[in-house]
Amino acid sequence: MTPDALVDLCLSLPQAIETFPFGEETSVFKTSGNGKIFALAALASEPLTVSLKCDPEESRALREEFPLWITPGYHLNKKHWITVELGGQVPAELVEQLLRDSHALVRPRVPRAKLE
Repeated sequence: MTPDALVDLCLSLPQAIETFPFGEETSVFKTSGNGKIFALAALASEPLTVSLKCDPEESRALREEFPLWITPGYHLNKKHWITVELGGQVPAELVEQLLRDSHALVRPRVPRAKLE
């Protein structure tokens, strides 16, 4: 996955915005509805990595399956975040699903309409 493809995928998700609170070198993707972060990436870094929010049990299983390419979140809560090396052994489809899952964990909840 290229940096441009990563940005396009992140911004294709509902209410997603790109911000730069840590400087121009780190893209932080969050939802505009509540401002919660779902992905962080240093797009110019080599190798390209992305940090994503992840269910703790799934995180553990992913780190066991891909020990060299999925690690605990870099500079983040190690229980709830993972860092994924892109362009390595992690299938692109899995990266896309992990990104969508991360977004789903933080997206604003839409209240159900009251039935009359």
